Amino acid sequence: MAKGNEEARNILIERNLRLVAHVAKKYATAKTEQDDLISIGTIGLIKGINSFSIEKGSRLSTYVSRCIDNEILMHLRATKKLGAEVYLNEPIGKDKDDNVVTLQEVLENDERPIDEEVDIKMKIKVLYEKMKEVLKDREKNILRLRFGLDGKKPKTQNEIAKSMGISRSYVSRIETKAINKLAKEIKE
Repeated sequence: MAKGNEEARNILIERNLRLVAHVAKKYATAKTEQDDLISIGTIGLIKGINSFSIEKGSRLSTYVSRCIDNEILMHLRATKKLGAEVYLNEPIGKDKDDNVVTLQEVLENDERPIDEEVDIKMKIKVLYEKMKEVLKDREKNILRLRFGLDGKKPKTQNEIAKSMGISRSYVSRIETKAINKLAKEIKE
């Protein structure tokens, strides 16, 4: 092979395929197919045989097993990075009619069914009525500012505390008390 004999190179590759299977076995998991690892390991074997030199001072099997390891590890790192990616046309579940739903369909369909829309509006109306009935003016004002109920941008507890001249923790206590009052009223 060192003299450029292609047939000798092919024989070395064929005779070391069991080494590929042995090395690939170390990396087999439920997420990766054994056949894929053997294919990738075979690429590492071919690269190792092509770059092997007797002058390097190691045995062929030792050298190519490192090449097989490296090739499989590179593949596993690449697939690990891809595992975090999400594609818009990838199925993410099924709807009530057992049709496949993709992320793109969910993002495109931001309209709620009319019955949900009506239900939400009714709940909002009840919430505002309960706020008028149950909460004190200060509690209503804090909830209005905190959650942007007046159509403005919601404010932080610190911003509300500064504008009202009270501590942030006092704003937090009033907010929690008001929410608990509303939750109790709405459950009943």
